[in-house]
Amino acid sequence: MVPVVFVHGIRLSGAAWTEQLELLGHPAKAVDLPGHGTRRGERFTLAAAAGAVAEAIDEPALVVGHSLGGYLAIAAAARYPERVAGLVVAGSTFLPGRALETPFRVAHRLLTRLPDRGERLSRWQFRSALPPKLADAVIGGGIATEVIPDVAEAFADFDVLAELAAYPGPAWLVNGSRDHFRRHERRFLDACADGRLVNVPKAGHYLPMVRGKEFAQLVLDAARSLSISPVSSERSESCSEPSEAAQFSTG
Repeated sequence: MVPVVFVHGIRLSGAAWTEQLELLGHPAKAVDLPGHGTRRGERFTLAAAAGAVAEAIDEPALVVGHSLGGYLAIAAAARYPERVAGLVVAGSTFLPGRALETPFRVAHRLLTRLPDRGERLSRWQFRSALPPKLADAVIGGGIATEVIPDVAEAFADFDVLAELAAYPGPAWLVNGSRDHFRRHERRFLDACADGRLVNVPKAGHYLPMVRGKEFAQLVLDAARSLSISPVSSERSESCSEPSEAAQFSTG
């Protein structure tokens, strides 16, 4: 099967994919984006972040991104299509703009006003939302609240639909049914040259980390489909009745 490269969300690090790396039993790695994890202190820009994803790819790979990582996976695929065998974009189908940027900027201002710059509150947030072992890994990898303004600036003029349309390969758009980031999912699906939409019932924004086994199965199925035969160019959707490829439970 093709290898897998995981791309994390805002403020997190490659440690967010610890469980996925354990579950896959398949060649995979997780990158740290500029300004995050082992690269805290580096300036986050769109070009640098897309380059970091591309640099992690040794041979054509399935690139899997969540939240910010999903947008970066799309950007990398548009810029380096020869390195990206396929995309899995999770929780990243909300069009960038003020409606997305403003809440992050407000959260940054509030967190940085706290004596510890929001570290304790952020740790509580992830311990409340994630399984204990994964929460420990996420916290251990560092929570880069300081990167938020640079990320917001980088995405101010990012035309994600044009970038997605520029990528000719297969893409899986995966959203929890309760994820607010799924708002524009059908516009994203229409932009795909070869796309399919998977909605997971009763799942929220942290689907890859909270429903880890199910998400790992989808990633494996996508990787297998890329290795065995070309994926049909016909757009498809999976909602309350998931496709065989997704193998998601409806509970």
